[in-house]
Amino acid sequence: MTKILKFSRFSVRDLIVTAGPTILAIAAACVLAYVLVDPAPPRVVTLSTGQENGAYEAFGKKYADLLGKHGIKVVLKPSTGSYENLQRLAAGEADIAFLQSGTTSQDEAERKGLISLGSLFTEPLWLFLREDVKVKDLTQLKGLRINFGPEGSGAPRLFKQVLEANGLEPSELKVSSLANTPATVELLEKRIDGLVFSSAPDAPLIQMLLITPGIKLFDFTQAEAYTRRLPFLTHVVLPRGIVDLGRDLPAKDYHLIAPTATLVARDDLHPALVDLLVQAASTIHSGAGWFQQQGQFPSPKYSEIPVAHEAAKFYKDGPPFLQRYMSFWLANFFDRMWVVVVALGALILPLSKVVPPLYVWRIRSRVFRWYGQLRTVEQALAAAPQEQRAKVHAEQLERLNDIEEKVNQISIPLSFADDLYGLRSHINLVRQRILGAHAEDAPAG
Repeated sequence: MTKILKFSRFSVRDLIVTAGPTILAIAAACVLAYVLVDPAPPRVVTLSTGQENGAYEAFGKKYADLLGKHGIKVVLKPSTGSYENLQRLAAGEADIAFLQSGTTSQDEAERKGLISLGSLFTEPLWLFLREDVKVKDLTQLKGLRINFGPEGSGAPRLFKQVLEANGLEPSELKVSSLANTPATVELLEKRIDGLVFSSAPDAPLIQMLLITPGIKLFDFTQAEAYTRRLPFLTHVVLPRGIVDLGRDLPAKDYHLIAPTATLVARDDLHPALVDLLVQAASTIHSGAGWFQQQGQFPSPKYSEIPVAHEAAKFYKDGPPFLQRYMSFWLANFFDRMWVVVVALGALILPLSKVVPPLYVWRIRSRVFRWYGQLRTVEQALAAAPQEQRAKVHAEQLERLNDIEEKVNQISIPLSFADDLYGLRSHINLVRQRILGAHAEDAPAG
């Protein structure tokens, strides 16, 4: 039984040899499709944040922590603020960045290839003054020493627009452009009269100045009018006691004007990373705050920059289905598998028609190649001179015996046994012809 199985089992080896090149071609095509057509997301991205001790810096660290849990390294690049971030995005020096509404326009954003991943929070315009500075409206800032913030941040341009709405020119003030931290020191040391911030209340310097004795916050009592003149602004209220209920800080409601912070990316950012960043934004910014209700942010609204397709889909339907139940990388792998399926479909169907005939030809070639040997034997008989026919007959009989012995060792599946037995009968047929010819020549010898 073992011997029968040895010579009649299905030829796995032949199938592998026959289908091997096809399988390798399919595998290579799938790998190329997986890597080139829809490449895996990068494991390192650059986020341009903001100034030291600012809200952008604080939130940047939170994004780095969340994405780090998914194996994505976020390189944080401090900046002077929104305008420098815009320049970095346009120059390809950052993949994502925080931008303030009003920093750019829709046309400019489209030209520079920028997309919004959603508005994150309002960041009011804070004007902190020394308590001994008597200012009730912005026209009274003439001649005062006011720090606008460094060029490249959003505050200087925004505050200049606010001054312009009041009929003031920056040249009518003593303007400085210090970063937030040194400007705060200057204010506390009474070397300047006031400073301008545009930041979320989470910023440590904002928190500190709101409770610092001798420092007061300017009340934009005309906030609603500002929002009509500058549409990218919203009117927000800092409620009485929100800073410290026990000490009743602040002691009244303050009206503020606020642009909105937006997470912006280059439009070539990998779609899977867009999904991951929007999910991180939802985790970081969805809670209630001083100026927002639970779930108000992140949002596709409040931004002049076109919203990324993946981000818009998230705000409408929630996270991608697979990412609700799998890790980021595993979900991304299965999401990209459709490319491989397409490649497989394009190759398997035509190649599946090639492999079976090749397999059949390979099996039968083991049998058919011996017919060439039989033909050689017959040609040797036909070409033998009369005086050497007996010798040639003996040689070819010996050669036939050798051929038959080797044919008997052929391993062939049962489905092709008829070809094998046909060969053996033809070997015997040639042998009978040689014996018959030898018998006819014997009397003459």
